[in-house]
Amino acid sequence: MERGTEEGPGAAPGAGAPPGADAAPRTEQPPPNDDTRPTEDRRPTEDRRPTDGTRPSGDAPPDQKAPPPHRTPHASPRRPSRRVRRAVLALVLVLLLPLLAAEAALRVNYAGETADGTSTRGRDALWLGHAWVDGRKTDADVAALARRLRGTGVRDLYVHAGPLEHDGTLPSTAYRTAPWLVKAVHRALPGVRVQAWLGDVLATESPDGLRLERAATRAAVVASTRAVLAAGFDGVHFDLEPLHSGDRNYLGLLDDLRALTRAHHAPLSVAAHQIDPLPGFHSLWGTLTNHPKWWSQAYFGEVARRVDQIAVMSYDTMQPLPSLYGGYVAQQTSLALEVTPAGTDLLMGLPFFHENRFGHWAHAETVPAAVRGVRLGLSRTDRDRARFGVALYVDFAATEDDWAAYREGWVHPS
Repeated sequence: MERGTEEGPGAAPGAGAPPGADAAPRTEQPPPNDDTRPTEDRRPTEDRRPTDGTRPSGDAPPDQKAPPPHRTPHASPRRPSRRVRRAVLALVLVLLLPLLAAEAALRVNYAGETADGTSTRGRDALWLGHAWVDGRKTDADVAALARRLRGTGVRDLYVHAGPLEHDGTLPSTAYRTAPWLVKAVHRALPGVRVQAWLGDVLATESPDGLRLERAATRAAVVASTRAVLAAGFDGVHFDLEPLHSGDRNYLGLLDDLRALTRAHHAPLSVAAHQIDPLPGFHSLWGTLTNHPKWWSQAYFGEVARRVDQIAVMSYDTMQPLPSLYGGYVAQQTSLALEVTPAGTDLLMGLPFFHENRFGHWAHAETVPAAVRGVRLGLSRTDRDRARFGVALYVDFAATEDDWAAYREGWVHPS
């Protein structure tokens, strides 16, 4: 998700002429009459031998047979055998049928009715770019933000205050106007919390990045968290990617951070990877691509039990149609609800950005489709859950249509 912080400092030869096209015309000559040749010349060449018992130069000895003359068969295109064609077809079906079945299941998952009451609980969140803490924003911007958010369910603002250095440290200059922002938001939007959004690239799939296996690095992350809380932030929100399922060092870091945030009466929040759409899918995908992408549902639950708030990055799903994307979000919502403790806020991400690249199609991953998927998952799994919301990613890429779809679909659904 760090890509959303761009506000931050931080490619035939032509055929030849027909044969004989340039040749001079020739006069047809009749074949010679065999009767005009000497009698001795009528014998086949190989029967004409000297009478003195000697062999012509180059003849093979009588006891050795000359090899048959080499013949080049007429070339003809070779067609694959029926067995090969069947094997190829079977392989295509093996690869294609499960994908088609999975997509059909997502489409079915998008059908149905949403339950009454599946709307905002006043626990939604918004990711904000780095411009809010580096001096580019003013009181006028805070006032405009307040007008935008009044009457919505947004309670938390994740303000990009990083990124962390690869050793876990964070210079205070990265968030130098944080005290002003927190006070201004508290005045304009009472009850809204301003959390420091901290993140970095992990060295899990490349040699560069933050290494959670190093105790000194984890200790530095805790120290950086202590510093941003001292600067006035109401809480801290972590986004570390790519984070592989089962990473115990990450769980240990969360334990240390939770002790710190509880002592400051501050919420600890994290951005979470999506959950395996099929059991063990992250292992298969990791083997094929070296990028597992998903977490197991069990690991998601372990993370959720260690934090106060967990926001699923339910976008960048590779789905090509709104209905398939919405069905995917419905599935993710259900999977997350099943393992998130009742005492942890669960938020589902909404795509307030518009990009077209591998993994994300703007025409498919829309806010209306995501909102409907969230409501369907909530309706089917835990319709009365109180600690639930959506998280809007990201402020500087959002359009008026995105905000309208959020309000009409989630804040005041018809």
